[in-house]
Parts: sequence; C-alpha cells; structure tokens
Amino acid sequence: MDRYAGAGDEAADRARQQERHYQLLSALQSLVKELPRCAATGGGRTGAGSGAALTRLSTRWSAHSSFQQRLSYTTLSDLALALLDGTVFEIVQGLLEIQHLTEKSLYNQRLRLQNEHRVLRQTLRQKHLEAQQSCRPHNLPVLQAAQQRELEPWQALEHRIREEQQAMDRKIVLELDRKVADQQSTLEKAGVAGFYVTTNPQELTLQMNLLELIRKLQQRGCQMGKPAL
Repeated sequence: MDRYAGAGDEAADRARQQERHYQLLSALQSLVKELPRCAATGGGRTGAGSGAALTRLSTRWSAHSSFQQRLSYTTLSDLALALLDGTVFEIVQGLLEIQHLTEKSLYNQRLRLQNEHRVLRQTLRQKHLEAQQSCRPHNLPVLQAAQQRELEPWQALEHRIREEQQAMDRKIVLELDRKVADQQSTLEKAGVAGFYVTTNPQELTLQMNLLELIRKLQQRGCQMGKPAL
C-alpha cells in the first residue's frame, strides 16, 4: 500500500509540475507577443561597454521577426522549466540589485572626478577675477599678461583632466563588461537556457530579452507559489 501511495504522490507531483510548466510557458508566449514591434540589438562595443550591464544594454532597433524566431517554442519551454522552482527569479533579482549598486558606485566616482575638475577651474577663474578687480587700471595690462602666462601650464592641466575623464570612462566600460560576464555565468550555472559568457551582439540581444521576460513574469506574480496571470 505504501508503494502505491508513494507512486500516487509522485504522479500528483509530476502533474503539478506539468501544470506549472504550462502556466509559465503560456505566460512567456503571451509576453513575447506584447513586446515592442522592434527588438533591441547591442550597438557599438559588444558587452556592457555600450553603456550598461546586460539588463540595460544601450540599444538600436532591428526587425522584430528575427527576434521572434530566436525565441522559439523550445527556447521558451526550456526557460519555463528553469523557472519552475522559483530559484531563477531570486537569482535575477539579486543580479539586478548588484547591478544597480555597481552602476551607482561608478556614477558617483565619475561625478566626484567631474566635481574636482570643476573646482580647479573655478578656483583659477576666481583668482584671476579678484586680482583684476583689485588691480589699478594702469597696471592691468601687466597683470593680464602675467595671468596669460599662468594659463599656459593650465592648458597642460586641462589635457590631464581630459585624460583622467577618459580613463574613468574606460574603467566604467570594463567594469560593466565584467558585470555582464558575471550575469551570464551565474545564469548559465543556474541552467537558464540561452545564457553563457559571450560578447556576440546577437546573443547579447537574446539574453537581454530573456531577462526582460523573466522580469515581466516577476511583475505579474508568476514566481513559485503565486498564481500565473
């Protein structure tokens, strides 16, 4: 009797899993139809260097039909299977939180650098202005000539400022590229179809839109234990 009861429980579990899979697959198919009539493709540099991490790639637009072909029934079915126990929803949410913190940190670093440069410029302009205001008129040409000579090393400083800003931008690009690779690797290890470490723009597009589908499912309350809408 226990054997038959166990077999019955297993059959019931399989039935629930199949029903859950069907609900998720149906929701995914519905979401694909609701996506914009154009699909995003990575522009410029591959990876996050186009301006953001995988879940926020900078975009250009291409034909929607080719994107739909990549999101085949098999791809969506495999994605639904990966989402069955709700773990992937938690992973994606964690990746998003890490991404937002990274972007905020990088933005603040760049902002601090810009503020430092602005203070340097304002300090020099204020110094020259105050000197001119306190200068006797007949000495003004001499002062202006001296200030002009003082600007010569300032031009070298301006060059250094531009180099620092470019170095900061390169650092941001590299950090976001690494963040993309981290996201790809994490989701690949979690068994999410379509995810692996790549810089191919077409594959990045597919991954970006798969993530968008997962996020939309979260918003609709399709996580484990919640009814699919």
